[in-house]
Amino acid sequence: MAHPSGAGSRDDLRLDFDRRVRLEFRGSQLSSDGGLLIVRELDDALGLSDLATAALTEHRTGAYRVHQIAGLFRQAVYGRLAGYEDVNDAERLAHDPVMRQVVGARAVDGQAASTSQMSRFETEGLATEGNRAALADLSGQWIDRFLDRTGLKYVVLDMDSSVSPTYGNQEGTAWNGHFGCACYHPLFLFNQFGMLERCALRPGNVHSADGWKAVLEPVMRRYAGRDMLKFFRADAAFALPDLYKTLEAAGYFYAIRLPANAVLQERIAHRLKRPVGRPPKHVRRFYEDFDYRANSWDKPRRVVAKIEWHPGELFPRVGFVVTNLPMEPEWVSGFYNRRGTAEQHIREGKYAIHWTRLSCRRFRDNEVRLQLHALAYNLAMFLAHVGLPEPMADWSLTSLQLKLIKIGARVVRHARAITFQLAEVAVSGRMVRAIIAAIQRLRAPPAAT
Repeated sequence: MAHPSGAGSRDDLRLDFDRRVRLEFRGSQLSSDGGLLIVRELDDALGLSDLATAALTEHRTGAYRVHQIAGLFRQAVYGRLAGYEDVNDAERLAHDPVMRQVVGARAVDGQAASTSQMSRFETEGLATEGNRAALADLSGQWIDRFLDRTGLKYVVLDMDSSVSPTYGNQEGTAWNGHFGCACYHPLFLFNQFGMLERCALRPGNVHSADGWKAVLEPVMRRYAGRDMLKFFRADAAFALPDLYKTLEAAGYFYAIRLPANAVLQERIAHRLKRPVGRPPKHVRRFYEDFDYRANSWDKPRRVVAKIEWHPGELFPRVGFVVTNLPMEPEWVSGFYNRRGTAEQHIREGKYAIHWTRLSCRRFRDNEVRLQLHALAYNLAMFLAHVGLPEPMADWSLTSLQLKLIKIGARVVRHARAITFQLAEVAVSGRMVRAIIAAIQRLRAPPAAT
């Protein structure tokens, strides 16, 4: 078997189906993650690693350090973006030519961080209280940097919770009856582009809206100085009077699903009787619009009701949305329904970035893991919105990872150049050139002298 550094055995490995086929293993010359070079160019164009280095505090006190904090950080985030969610994967990635190149500094001519180095970095260096707070803020800083270069006319924030199953005696794990498993119960806040504005890890037995202020208010402060329209959407778990007042005070328009009750049902009682005549073969939709004040509310608020009669069903499907939007009821309902994109973003984070893989014993270590997953996810979303060629414009995050990030690459080193020969299968050289050109347009103009 070949050594990870690429010193292969001279013994040929031939296949019986065609004896002309010979296999060789050259670990330090070949990589399956050539697309990370494109991500590194995007990182450099926006200065994302620079933001991270400035925010994080170095925990090591010794004078001799093989890898700087910027390189360790990039290895942690880029590895997750490429689908390596465990620090155990560093044992092989340390010799990968692409990983060594994107980590930079001494890793280029030597090797990237080992498993033990990455483990200490994540569970000791990043797990301090100050660095955990910095990581939580970093996604927002990255998004600001990206949106400042691309422009932003309005923002739509979608809040939702999810489940991260746990196994064993992990700190903070608890049984959640809704999800039917022992788990953590993280909270996520996305914008309309699918970028993860902020997230927080929570014990498994908390309410879906628990801790919403700690996630939402820092994001609202970031957007407070921007002169633009601001919107918020969430499901019925977030139908909270304090949340309404917070959004109204900050000038946000909102649409939040409202749990049904007897008073609301009474207000639309005339719509709950089956319409006269033979039922059509299509869905019939009706909307009602009225003011409503619950006992816990400080004032009446607008409620939009949607009543749907589906063919073959005896009873209508009814949904209520509390809102301060001035638009027509049908528009408000459609705006709220687009909240489902947040659930799609959570699914992509689970399957492409594996952010449910929170396997550390300590809760604070899993907080670090979730934030690193979030940063890897946002890097991919920046790439998706940088201006991809038309054939790639509608790719999901999973497709982007499998077809662009996982490009096969061969490195050829010369005295004055390092050449990476990239495979052209799902992504052609012309497409890669277009992506690099789009990234170059994001670079800040040179400062005036």
